[in-house]
Amino acid sequence: MQTQTEINMTNTFVPSFEKSPLPELVERQRTFFATGKTRSYEFRMEALKKLQVILEKYEAEISEALRVDLGKPMLEAYSTEVAYIKEDLRYVMKRLKKWSRPQKVSSPMVSWPARSKILPEPFGNTLIISPWNYPFQLTVSPLIGAIAAGNTAILKPSEATPKTQELLVRLINATFAPEYVYCVGGGVEESTALLEHKFDFIFFTGSTRVGKIVALKAAKHLTPVCLELGGKSPCIVDKNIDLKTTTRRIAWGKFLNAGQSCIAPDYVLVHKDIYEAFAKELTTTITEFYGKDPHASDSLGRIVSTDHFDRLQKLVDPSKVIMSSPSVREEKFMAPTVMKDVGWNDKVMEEEIFGPLLPLIPYSDLNEVMKNIQSRPKPLALYLFSTDSAIQEKVLTNLSYGGACVNDTMVHLTNPLLPFGGVGDSGVGSYHGRQSFDLFSHRKSVMVKPFWGDATMRYAPYTGWKLKLIRFFLG
Repeated sequence: MQTQTEINMTNTFVPSFEKSPLPELVERQRTFFATGKTRSYEFRMEALKKLQVILEKYEAEISEALRVDLGKPMLEAYSTEVAYIKEDLRYVMKRLKKWSRPQKVSSPMVSWPARSKILPEPFGNTLIISPWNYPFQLTVSPLIGAIAAGNTAILKPSEATPKTQELLVRLINATFAPEYVYCVGGGVEESTALLEHKFDFIFFTGSTRVGKIVALKAAKHLTPVCLELGGKSPCIVDKNIDLKTTTRRIAWGKFLNAGQSCIAPDYVLVHKDIYEAFAKELTTTITEFYGKDPHASDSLGRIVSTDHFDRLQKLVDPSKVIMSSPSVREEKFMAPTVMKDVGWNDKVMEEEIFGPLLPLIPYSDLNEVMKNIQSRPKPLALYLFSTDSAIQEKVLTNLSYGGACVNDTMVHLTNPLLPFGGVGDSGVGSYHGRQSFDLFSHRKSVMVKPFWGDATMRYAPYTGWKLKLIRFFLG
């Protein structure tokens, strides 16, 4: 087994999937975890520092890979992927020692004299399967939690963003020993093969359809999972708003990463009293953002694949489009597209859009809107624009969702004190900040008692006076 120093320098395990190395890789990680080396605070901090080095040294390469795969503008690549991970690392590293300590808790009178505590323990061997829309961030962010908690990890980035996958494989496998952290390339075949093995924890980000497959595979081994999925995240716009700010924040959240964000506002429900004004202001805002010819804008990303592009095109109802411009299939370019007077039963409302297409639905009765949202799968995010505190309370309390943001979109993701995750069809489990450490940890309950102060009334024979004493203490 390699020493900690050797782990810094070597990586001699080069899998060839023709030789089916996965069983060997999984077993090597299981063996290494059993040594206990990953549990020490010093070892975990050193590993997190290595991730910091990757971010500082290869920032330009990361941004370039994201540009090639998704056409991400430099600002988007840095702010939503590189800078996000930098801040995540700083936050976790500053607090890791405190999180790792045993947590003392009180003990009930019936167990006196006793001391109770909770010990955080790493699950062990973990598998992280990440998506293509934020391929760097959504691979490395859960890895931070896995490392911080003391686990080993196998990573499987998406094949849909091949340049970023290749970069992750190269950087991760040159930085860590394979028995500790390893990044597997390839496609569906490799993901399927990995899921046949027994892991101690699986973290998956992707579609609800594939999430169900992952959950079924994990159930064979009773493996706990975190499923970060998606869904149609509604955005409700009340009449009591700042119109300009509202349209800017919705347009930013919708068209960031070409609309390919799991928490992007999927559709907008606008109060009828401001519906026409909102639609007009929204189109004005989009033009201000991307110009009269969005294809020439350097602030718009591209669709990940022609298959995804074709799927999006089929969702567009030309009779309802109030803003768009020619798409370029060969470049996987789709301009910001707004559809007006959309109905709940329209095709665009059948599935998560995941692209730069925004349906607008007028409403007059908030109760009816809430009933419609409640009748659908629970969304990953909910957005509400309103200055009315009573409306805020009503919507936030009575609707179910993963996370919500009032008078803005997507920015709740940036607060490490807020756990991020879905509910129902939009996911199982949550992470970010302290929640990432807890997610990848088993919290062991421990009670310690001395030999003195033994309460004989709990032992047989169960006489009447013992029952009276127990009733006295327990009520």
